[in-house]
Amino acid sequence: MTGLSFNNKINYPKTSILTKLKFLVVVFFICLSFPAFADHKEDELPFDEVSVYLNVIGVGGTELSAVIKGQSIYLSVNQLFDFLKIKNIANAEKNNISGFFINQQANYLIDNLNKQIIYQSKTFKLDKDDIIRTDGVLYLKSGIFGSVFGLNCNFNFRNLTVNLNTQLELPVIREQRQENMRKNVGSLKGEIRADTIIKRDYPLFNLGTADWSLVTSSQQIAGNDTRLNLNMGGIFAGGEANVSLNYSNKEPFSERRQNYLWRLANNDNRFLKQTLLGKIYSQSTSSIYAPIVGLQLSNTPTTYRRSFGAYSLTDKTEPGWIVELYVNNNLVDYKKADPAGFYTFQVPLVYGNSEVKLRFYGPLGEERSSEQNISIPFNFLQPKEFEYNVTAGIVEDGVGSQYARAALNYGLNKIMTIGGGIEYLSSITTKKDIPFVNTSFRLTSNLLLSSQYDYGVRFKNILTYRLPNNIQIEGNYVRYAKDQRAINNTYLEERKIMLSMPVKAAGLSFYSRMAFGQVILPGIKYSTAEWLVSGMIKGISTTLNTYALINNFSKPYVYSNISMSVRTLAGIIFTPQAQYNYQQNELISVKVGLEKHILKQGFLNLIYEENLRNQMSNISLGFRYNFSFAQAAFISRTSNNGVSMLQSARGSLIYDQKTSYLGLNNRSSVGRGGLNVSCFLDLNANGIRDNNEERVSGITARVNGGRIENSKRDTTLNVLDLEPYASYLVEIEMGQTNNISWHLANKSVKVSVNPNQIKLVELPVSIVGEVSGMVYLKANENEKGQGRITIYILNAKGIPVAQTITEADGYYTYLGLPSGDYSAVVDTAQLNILNMQSYPATRQFQIKNTNDGDVADGEDFILEKISMNSEEPEVDNTVISNETNLEATAVKNLLDEKDKRKITRPNLLKRRNYAEAKLSVNSNKKLNKRSKNLIKPNTPRVAFQDTLFNNSATYFNPGIALINGVWVYVIYSYSSNR
Repeated sequence: MTGLSFNNKINYPKTSILTKLKFLVVVFFICLSFPAFADHKEDELPFDEVSVYLNVIGVGGTELSAVIKGQSIYLSVNQLFDFLKIKNIANAEKNNISGFFINQQANYLIDNLNKQIIYQSKTFKLDKDDIIRTDGVLYLKSGIFGSVFGLNCNFNFRNLTVNLNTQLELPVIREQRQENMRKNVGSLKGEIRADTIIKRDYPLFNLGTADWSLVTSSQQIAGNDTRLNLNMGGIFAGGEANVSLNYSNKEPFSERRQNYLWRLANNDNRFLKQTLLGKIYSQSTSSIYAPIVGLQLSNTPTTYRRSFGAYSLTDKTEPGWIVELYVNNNLVDYKKADPAGFYTFQVPLVYGNSEVKLRFYGPLGEERSSEQNISIPFNFLQPKEFEYNVTAGIVEDGVGSQYARAALNYGLNKIMTIGGGIEYLSSITTKKDIPFVNTSFRLTSNLLLSSQYDYGVRFKNILTYRLPNNIQIEGNYVRYAKDQRAINNTYLEERKIMLSMPVKAAGLSFYSRMAFGQVILPGIKYSTAEWLVSGMIKGISTTLNTYALINNFSKPYVYSNISMSVRTLAGIIFTPQAQYNYQQNELISVKVGLEKHILKQGFLNLIYEENLRNQMSNISLGFRYNFSFAQAAFISRTSNNGVSMLQSARGSLIYDQKTSYLGLNNRSSVGRGGLNVSCFLDLNANGIRDNNEERVSGITARVNGGRIENSKRDTTLNVLDLEPYASYLVEIEMGQTNNISWHLANKSVKVSVNPNQIKLVELPVSIVGEVSGMVYLKANENEKGQGRITIYILNAKGIPVAQTITEADGYYTYLGLPSGDYSAVVDTAQLNILNMQSYPATRQFQIKNTNDGDVADGEDFILEKISMNSEEPEVDNTVISNETNLEATAVKNLLDEKDKRKITRPNLLKRRNYAEAKLSVNSNKKLNKRSKNLIKPNTPRVAFQDTLFNNSATYFNPGIALINGVWVYVIYSYSSNR
């Protein structure tokens, strides 16, 4: 025996005489067994490899590789754990899988060589039939997943389905739950997530919408009256432009009765979000009854505020209990109480009233819950948020009064918003300037106080308290300055308190509201009281409203209005009403109405009303019909004063030049927006629709708002009645298209809507091709399909763009390749592990650009086991290279020079104990180019790179190595500087 000797820097265990004798015996038997190796023929596997459908309760399903042996099912460990998002790493030889199960402290090791599972420091011994390894894939008997990991698998042999049920919170379940919670929080905040975003554009000019209405009436006493209204909406200089024209035959046409407004809005601009020019509205302190023509600047967004941030909620429950947080019946978070029972949540706050509910779940099935309400008024600002509103103009009051107002607000913190400003009106006879300050303060989570002081005019306060079960108390108090002239009244004080609550009793549900108010004038005090009860009584909608008017110089006046509504079996809605006076104990008036739905969109109604106190009665007959383009109504009324007739019609028009859309609507369209959604075949893959690219039919869409109209003429979808400046989520489905080669990349789109315009949304549909073929395993001149082989698809630049895995019969396919040149290769890392090589190494193919997609089939591969011819090598006993400081030991070549028989690598691996060689590399120096070439290219290895030997251990897989011109077989190698 000849070999290489060297002085190791690593302390290897000393080889005993007994070990050397064993080694010689092993070598002897190897030589005797060579003929057996050459003639060896693997037996047929006593199991069937199939693909089953795995269904995880509460998650969904997927296809999974499996092995059926007798009546037992074995599942691929890697594929199952990958689907459940459980960390799993296979070693280089694919003999064991390790990782952690759910928690990082719960480490596990599935060891095929030693037939055992080590989980949480416990060892579970496996029988020979509990685990199977084939072609680098490790399968575990389905029952083992349940007994060791708590994953209970039930196999249905008839439909090849495995149902997995568990009480554990798997990572995949936790991810889905967290994703749903994120969606719920996003929904509360008004956030939209989409594949792509289409922002607002600012066209120079567009005339898109118009509303119209016509009302004519004729009376025997008052004569004829005709009123016409025309509203027009468009876009001018990127801003919304609306004009309203009003005409009456009884009044001359005047500019004061007309309205016009231009608004440029950009909610993404931090400093200036809105610019308004024309007849504007201002929330003035002074009494202004005429329109204001002027300019308004503001950084207030056009859309309603949704999110107000979050606050910390900390409380205590039983140790180890699960606590779920719900906001407005949406699950937004959950926690497990610590050993002391404490838990903490970041509760998202939204404007308006939020119902916050906590649900507690104990380990033995106990359940508890608690609720609270949090109110955030819309005048609250988030901390450090600043808003302003500046207005200036001329009041059309006949004297040309000058008006100006500047209001500033700042979010001081989460519980307080402060503000102030000044108002000016030249028509006030006394003090024309009105400075003011205001604040909104959240005293507790459900107690709010808002105050405003207008210097020299008034002091106003609103206190709101919301109790559990939707009980709300509100108090208003206003005190006016003496002799003020800004507000057109002589009040000294206003007081009002209101209580509203739902009432549930005797199986009935009602809403009740009680209010009491006072108005104090010099020498006079007026009081009003109201009690409203509304609900359903045995299917009858009933409302009872009682009023009381009280003053200090007359008797109280108390009366009630009662109204009911019930639908009869004939579809007629019967609505009786009555008014009753309590002081005089008399019925003041009665009213009875009948309404019938006819002709799909028609409504016929008959109303009789009689005032018993004034001896007045009238009867009216009316008909209303909702056309798709307009609403029309006709009413004839007969009373003590004679007969009167009224006719009315109204509708709207929508036109968009870019999309050539013209539509008539029975609703108002001015100031609203719309979308024109279509998909097209993107032949040149540029993302823009060209003249020769056709639209795709058969698409459907879902939008979180508006109403959808399908156009069969040009296969487009029109979404109308959308709020301008807001963003909507458009979700597209191509389920009704018959071509599987058409692929829509962006299936959800976030679109910002323009006012008075139908916005064009064209989504490209790419045409993808398919590649398919077979992978055969050649053995003894026979070819058999080989499953679970990974195929990579490379583009023309050699970059991987896709991958697929062969099925059990060796067939592979991949659909989703754009037109171009590609190549298909078998995963070389997998081939090295299996000790195989592919013929050919690469398959070149092309996907052509066609409307129906191209198919490249017949891209087949043949795999063969790697075999080697060995000759008697020359082995030197000296150090191989001082330059690379590479040292090695090798065993005597096991092949006889005259024996040219081939030994396959799997056979050597099965007998790896017959010989051993150790290869050591000095870790203090990097390998140079020459030393890199010492490893044969086909020799598999775990890692081999320049930076490998800095502070790490290196393991080479068994293989053939060329050392100083001599081929040696390396069974095990190790290098370390520790």
